[in-house]
Amino acid sequence: MSINLTTAEEAVSVIKSGQRVFIHSVAAAPQRLIAAMTARASELRDVEIVHLHTEGTAPYAAPGMEEHFRINALFVGPNMRKAVEEGRADYIPVFLSEAPLLFRRGILPLDVAMIQVSPPNKHGYCSLGVSVDIARAAVECAKIIIAQINPQMPHTHGDGFLHISKIHAAVEVDEPLPTIEIPPHTAVETAIGNYCASLVEDGATLQMGIGAIPDAVLAALGNHKGLGIHTEMFADGVIPLVEKGVITGEHKATHPGKIVTGFVMGTKRVYDFVDDNPFTVFLDSQYVNDTHVIRRNPKVTAINSAIEVDLTGQVCADSIGTRQFSGVGGQMDFIRGASLSEGGKPIIALPSTTSKGETRITPYLKEGAGVVTTRAHVHYVVTEYGIANLYGKNMRQRAKALIEIAHPDHRAALEEEAMKRFHRF
Repeated sequence: MSINLTTAEEAVSVIKSGQRVFIHSVAAAPQRLIAAMTARASELRDVEIVHLHTEGTAPYAAPGMEEHFRINALFVGPNMRKAVEEGRADYIPVFLSEAPLLFRRGILPLDVAMIQVSPPNKHGYCSLGVSVDIARAAVECAKIIIAQINPQMPHTHGDGFLHISKIHAAVEVDEPLPTIEIPPHTAVETAIGNYCASLVEDGATLQMGIGAIPDAVLAALGNHKGLGIHTEMFADGVIPLVEKGVITGEHKATHPGKIVTGFVMGTKRVYDFVDDNPFTVFLDSQYVNDTHVIRRNPKVTAINSAIEVDLTGQVCADSIGTRQFSGVGGQMDFIRGASLSEGGKPIIALPSTTSKGETRITPYLKEGAGVVTTRAHVHYVVTEYGIANLYGKNMRQRAKALIEIAHPDHRAALEEEAMKRFHRF
């Protein structure tokens, strides 16, 4: 079994003008190949780049690259926000559960997939490592696969195996993956974490994101028992609960005794944790985020964030007014899946105010804001001031419950707006 090893410059020479190129997600983004592709910009026109959020730089999105590269981001991360805001890149709203179908159904046919993998094992199989998510579909559908082979990429269990015979050209690198550190929790984050943890029952199956609030929730679960994980992503905060025996997966209906995820992002600790660890299973997002799969697990408790929530329960989670901040992602997949699970609890968790002191419980969403989760889907909303259960409540009752967990400085103004809208309150 041999592989066509070459230079990054030679590997990306297969990319032609007018083609569509997929770039591997999050911490798996192949930076050596990205740099080599961008260095060829003067030779290329109208190359379409498709990806989820990617860590690291995105030089193909820099000013002046517009005639060479067109970007269609399926999720907008920090390295893409300015380009989208200035019109140098575009955003495709899509549920994470359906993103792989864009490739599989030929809606976005792929010419080239640029990926980063682990070295092949003795059977010739590389691993997509820390990001299987939509990359599994991309390597199935792309005409040409070029890979960055990195011994620092974990060899993960699940759907992410790729035989070296499927790789058309490969480049060897030995570089650490990008990492993120979660800073110490603030008092607000700790309070939100404690309220969310109070909703988690023993034996529940958890879904959470990456960031300070999910980390604070996990930190508050140390006395729980028999928890499971079925989530699109996780970070370091899961590891202490595994080591303590809190997370066992014993009550899960799908993949009992396993942590199921699409990708991970964190410090080297989490990358080491998932490396050749049969307790963690990395699967295709079309499966992980499938509502029908999610709902089969018991007491699915889905904890998701928001930018703002209006007094009727509409959740804006991907934009600040017209400014695209992130993406639809998997929030709706898991909010719906949790609500259909036996004993499930869908939770939207957010601080009551922005860093500037503006209320995030609002009378109306900002002009141009996107509704990611509709008011019909919302059950629990949590801030540092408590828990509002909106399920089964009418508009006036919802407004009252949400005002009770808004920041005290804004409650009077919110009540005034509620009176104008609902006439009695």
